[in-house]
Amino acid sequence: MMQYDKVCLETFLEKQTQLFDEPVAETLEEAEYFLEDSLAVVKKDMKEVKKYFKDNMDIAGMSEEEILEASEVFPLPDGRYLIVEG
Repeated sequence: MMQYDKVCLETFLEKQTQLFDEPVAETLEEAEYFLEDSLAVVKKDMKEVKKYFKDNMDIAGMSEEEILEASEVFPLPDGRYLIVEG
């Protein structure tokens, strides 16, 4: 089970509507439960994000910018990325 730090949880709470029509969590605890349940992952840099997308999704022809703009990708303030598959 992945541990999500406060930065991940707060970012997800703040930006969750970029992926979902309605909020799926209202508290840090609900956010953590949701992320665990959806098997969200944290990647340390863009190289890891691209590898994750290559291994798990069809990204043929997508630029780095398009990958970053994907609704599943939540850039974190510290430079890491949270990926949540809706």
